[in-house]
Amino acid sequence: MASGWFYLTCLVLGSLGSMSVLFTAYWMQYWRGGFAWDGSTHMFNWHPVLMVTGMVVLYGAASLVYRLPQSWVGPKLPWKFLHAGLHLMAFIFTVVGLVAVFEFHSHENIANLYSLHSWLGITTVILFACQWVLGFAVFLLPWASLWLRSLLKPIHVFFGASILTLSVASVISGINEKLIFSLKDPGKPYSSLPPEAVFANSTGLLVLAFGLLVLYILLASSWKRPEPGSLTDRQVWLSVPHSRVG
Repeated sequence: MASGWFYLTCLVLGSLGSMSVLFTAYWMQYWRGGFAWDGSTHMFNWHPVLMVTGMVVLYGAASLVYRLPQSWVGPKLPWKFLHAGLHLMAFIFTVVGLVAVFEFHSHENIANLYSLHSWLGITTVILFACQWVLGFAVFLLPWASLWLRSLLKPIHVFFGASILTLSVASVISGINEKLIFSLKDPGKPYSSLPPEAVFANSTGLLVLAFGLLVLYILLASSWKRPEPGSLTDRQVWLSVPHSRVG
């Protein structure tokens, strides 16, 4: 039952993440004219898609690597590489997403970093970069002592969850800002809740649900990677293949 509940939760999480990306891409394609890489508003459309993909979905997936029961047994190094690799992919998507919006602003002579959304976003990316470098240097490279790793691990975990929370907040504020800027036509203002607004708001709720479910899995004590020799009965059941149970 415990194992089934864990994997059912992961299935729901994967569905929410996929829908968040697909809904964002559909919004940009259907209502905002599609994608290009020419400095136009169509170049901007890459920004929300890449940020949702990188800073929310891939980041959330990377955060949950050590919740997989398979990671609880055997050497930890391959899981460290997977954890770091997924975060690096998320960061690459994020950087390309930032390039898209800055190039668009430059092409259209629009000011950068003046809104609360942009402040939240750039703060999140800076924290993410620092978090990745610190994690790579301390937890992946072999030079750090066990004492130093034990000291920094709670800080690393705290900022990991905080960055995901800030990412979700940045995306939701960005969706709201985009709708306010785009739906100015008196015939279909944002306040009249046209179909685009309903769809985009729903996309924001999907992103929020994904983020909250990731945080739930991260905080569930029974799904945390146990320290060596400290497996609980439930964690033992999760980590043993079904063919060996009974």
